[in-house]
Amino acid sequence: MSIDGEQDLIKLKVIGRIVGETLKTMLQSVKPGMTTAELDAIGRRLLEQAGARSAPESSYNFPGATCISINHHMAHGIPSADVVIRAGDLINIDVSAEKDGYYADTGASMAVPPVNPLFTKLCTSTRRALKSGMRAARAGRPLNHIGRAVSREAAKAGFDVVRNLGSHGVGRSLHEEPKFIPSYFDPKDQRRLHEGMVITIEPFLTTGPPMAFQEKDGWTLSTLQGCYAAQFEHTIVITKNDPIVVTQV
Repeated sequence: MSIDGEQDLIKLKVIGRIVGETLKTMLQSVKPGMTTAELDAIGRRLLEQAGARSAPESSYNFPGATCISINHHMAHGIPSADVVIRAGDLINIDVSAEKDGYYADTGASMAVPPVNPLFTKLCTSTRRALKSGMRAARAGRPLNHIGRAVSREAAKAGFDVVRNLGSHGVGRSLHEEPKFIPSYFDPKDQRRLHEGMVITIEPFLTTGPPMAFQEKDGWTLSTLQGCYAAQFEHTIVITKNDPIVVTQV
């Protein structure tokens, strides 16, 4: 969507704060021995208390309020009472929700102590890639500057970007035009960013091949066994200067 007025921005900031606070609390709640279903229940409770609805659940009938992925599972992991979080795991949490007809989307990865140094580097580099992508996102600039900034940051750290997962438009629904914003530089992409545009930026950096593979459950996306990926995501509003980050808390 594009912001049409102050009311749009106010509503986006409301749902942005809700999903941001939910993600923050879920990350703080992670502990070895809990199941991903228990962690998801925390997210569900917080969203419901704020009067918001899980976007993947309401929009796509996803079997959970949030997406929780562990180790080589990089995205869209289904919360389960059979999946136990263990010390040393790499975990990704993605929270998106709707309130009053407005949607916001955020996510983050973290390593469960004791932390593997590789996971620390992967998460730090992915967070930096997100920040680089957001700095490149200004009204009037080519949209492909986002992917160029993200992929440069990944290359500096010795990682690759997942090429079949990308950022997207958001606001009045969970996924809007532009439906796919790559995390790599595509010189053929002629699209431009414009003021008021609402998008996510969500780079996935990986130690393995630059592809996400679909699991048999129809939802979970993975890298190869023995490889890992991290993701960080914000919902932003494009301006002539730095974007407005509505999911920042």
